[in-house]
Amino acid sequence: MCELLGFSAAGPEDIREQLEEFFSHSVRHPHGWGLMYGDRLVKECGRACDSDALARILKRMQPTKTLLGHIRFATVGSIKLENCHPFVGRDVTGRQWTLIHNGTIYSGNKLIPYLNSQTGDTDSERLFLYLLDTLGKAQQDGELSAEERCRLLEDFVRDIAPRNKLNLMIYDGELMYIHRNMENTMKFRRLGSGYIFSTTELDGGDWQDVPMAQLTAYLDGECVFTGKPHDGIFVPTMQYIQAMDAMHI
Repeated sequence: MCELLGFSAAGPEDIREQLEEFFSHSVRHPHGWGLMYGDRLVKECGRACDSDALARILKRMQPTKTLLGHIRFATVGSIKLENCHPFVGRDVTGRQWTLIHNGTIYSGNKLIPYLNSQTGDTDSERLFLYLLDTLGKAQQDGELSAEERCRLLEDFVRDIAPRNKLNLMIYDGELMYIHRNMENTMKFRRLGSGYIFSTTELDGGDWQDVPMAQLTAYLDGECVFTGKPHDGIFVPTMQYIQAMDAMHI
């Protein structure tokens, strides 16, 4: 499966140490990487640890207050640039959304209409396109407030989560949304003036589990929304565990 990293803070922080450790995991996740920081988005198809472009970025990166990082282990979709995360797009109001996903959509009838309109062939991209359409339908009469966006995202994950592995980090240019629905798959801790989120602990410190099956939203390093827990927890079958073990051999 993939690995995710997110960061939200009140002011710019230097998190290159954590990024270097995160991207070193691409030895086991070799099928692409992506990084969104500030107004920049960079993606490549290949191992992050072999990327000269990423090495230059990390060497020169200035402190930042918002960041999303992804390394890919392909389970759905071929190995090509179009399938690398993050996925970025604008809703009908012009607001830019960025999404990274760790998981697989097994029950995804609502995503079928996007098979012919997506640029790649991942379920993650179809999920993102469905989110943009959901936002579009909700904003026919005008832009949603921050609280309304939180409620919409809460309903969105509650609807999609059952029978699907839905670990998500989403940024709307203002708020960062965090969601997991599988045990032992996402942690967070305080870092400077904000919080860092990761599928694995990256360094020392007091890492805690991200709330299970419960959307949270952060604004400038402060949790401003905590949704209600839902029952869409993904419980892996023995077949799923064996498949994941085989993929990492």
